[in-house]
Amino acid sequence: MRNILRQLLKIPSVSGREACLGEYIAGEMQSYFDTIRTDALGNVICHKKGAGKKLLFCAHMDEIGFIVTFIEEDGFLRCAPVGGIDWNAAAYSRVVFENGRSGVLIPEDGVKPEDYKGDAFVVDIGAKSRAEAARLIAIGDCFALESKLFSLAGSRVCGRPLDDKLGCTVLMSAAKESASFQNDITFVFSVQEEVGLRGARTAAFDVVPDFGIAVDVTLTGDTKGAKPMAVSLGKGAAIKLKDKSVICDGYLTEKIANLAREKDILHQKEILTVGGSDTAALQLAGAGCRASCVSIPLRYCHSGVEMADMKDVQAARDLICALAQADFT
Repeated sequence: MRNILRQLLKIPSVSGREACLGEYIAGEMQSYFDTIRTDALGNVICHKKGAGKKLLFCAHMDEIGFIVTFIEEDGFLRCAPVGGIDWNAAAYSRVVFENGRSGVLIPEDGVKPEDYKGDAFVVDIGAKSRAEAARLIAIGDCFALESKLFSLAGSRVCGRPLDDKLGCTVLMSAAKESASFQNDITFVFSVQEEVGLRGARTAAFDVVPDFGIAVDVTLTGDTKGAKPMAVSLGKGAAIKLKDKSVICDGYLTEKIANLAREKDILHQKEILTVGGSDTAALQLAGAGCRASCVSIPLRYCHSGVEMADMKDVQAARDLICALAQADFT
């Protein structure tokens, strides 16, 4: 799975600019599904016909980033956030544009960390003037913090954007591991989750599944000074009960937990008091869908040093494989 993740991290996918990643994923999944199509928003929708219930699994392709809004006379760039940016975590970082050009994201001189916000930052690409900068970067170009992945102690990895290329990794690995699916399966690699769950909403409306399962990251309570939360790195896939945007279906949540116990898959329960996921969009498909989420614990979310445990990623993959083969009432 690390190899899949490394490949995904090489392809930039700021919200609204996921096309290149979508093309790559569609190509990789071609051998494992009956049909693969890309809808008007850019969701990659992979379907394999089966005799059981209609199950939709969804992981979002997009990542948070920035868009260039103005080029100043001295060649510095102004930008706006695309998704939820932690400006303190982003300060003094290398950034990479869609065309491969690099820059650094820095606060203006004299701005204190407690005052960090978007209009206090500029991007320095080394240009000496507006004319020089405009030959290299255009208004509307997107960029993100540098993509990277490195190994830590044991099975832990660190880098970005693990949110949610870990989820995409889980689905791609599940497709490659499963020779067949009992149920009627749709894998959706969705767009624009970070700016409002947009892709999952339209894809779920199209597919109208019986059950919808998002695969995304979640926060943890095991870091220094963290708010109490019953999710930790290395304790398995997290089965979502609730987040700020959704209350998960009781039957489906219990089904996932029972499968985890039966298959001896490491797991834990998740209640997230901030933020949301594509689960909320899946729940509103058609006249309503029974929805839940298999989450991957992630430390330092939306920073340049997101941290995960590959044992949790494997547990999430095993749960998705088990769900695809499970009997549903």
